[in-house]
Amino acid sequence: MSIKADPTEFAGKRVLVSGGTKGLGRATVERFLAGGARIITAARAIKDPIEGVEYVQADLTTPEGGETLAKAALERLGGIDILAHVVGGSASPAGGFVALTDEHWLAELNLNLLATVRLDRLLIPQMLARGAGVVVHVTSIQSVLPLPESTTGYAAAKAALRTYSKSISKELGPKGVRVNTISPGWIMTEATGDFLEMLRAANGGTIEDARQSVLDALGGISIGRGAEPEEVADLIAYLAADRAAAIHGAEFVIDGGTIRTI
Repeated sequence: MSIKADPTEFAGKRVLVSGGTKGLGRATVERFLAGGARIITAARAIKDPIEGVEYVQADLTTPEGGETLAKAALERLGGIDILAHVVGGSASPAGGFVALTDEHWLAELNLNLLATVRLDRLLIPQMLARGAGVVVHVTSIQSVLPLPESTTGYAAAKAALRTYSKSISKELGPKGVRVNTISPGWIMTEATGDFLEMLRAANGGTIEDARQSVLDALGGISIGRGAEPEEVADLIAYLAADRAAAIHGAEFVIDGGTIRTI
């Protein structure tokens, strides 16, 4: 899917996208690039780089990785105007809460909460010094609709990120820095295939059986499909743009109608 963008929308803006080499992260990098932004991103392994994007090889689940990316952003771009925290995911096994060891819990928290918290702590101060900046955190509808068979740790970490985001929005808004969150439902990325294979391996059956089990657990998706990465990336870009200047401390759900309650 291709989203048409104004090539001057983010001209002069310096954007950091965490985890920007695949899936939603890559789509977000491409969307900001199409809008004229200067972009820096990081991943554990840099594969298929996009021309014009600054890359840093770093593991953002560690304090050292966050420091490496933040330092590179300040040195190469001279600062960051927009922080788009997209990094996230889960490698925990299916099998309910008893299958989750301390190591699984720590991995979920480091990837889905602390990676964002650390980068915020390192880079938001330079926004505050200028009195301007935008932060977008990607959480998940799993924060309110966890799947007990397979996403308890991930959902809990994303719920913590959601609460953290609301808290810092109250602190930063009066100082010129906007903070908003996006909660996607099922996104059709490469990680979706990996997740379904994990469920198939744990429960038997086919990939289609695994896909149906997720749809059943979610209660179905009203529009009949998951979101494309480009659709979610376009929402991230909208919240980061100047035309969204009055939107702050808000959560935007993009789930195709999965959550049926207000």
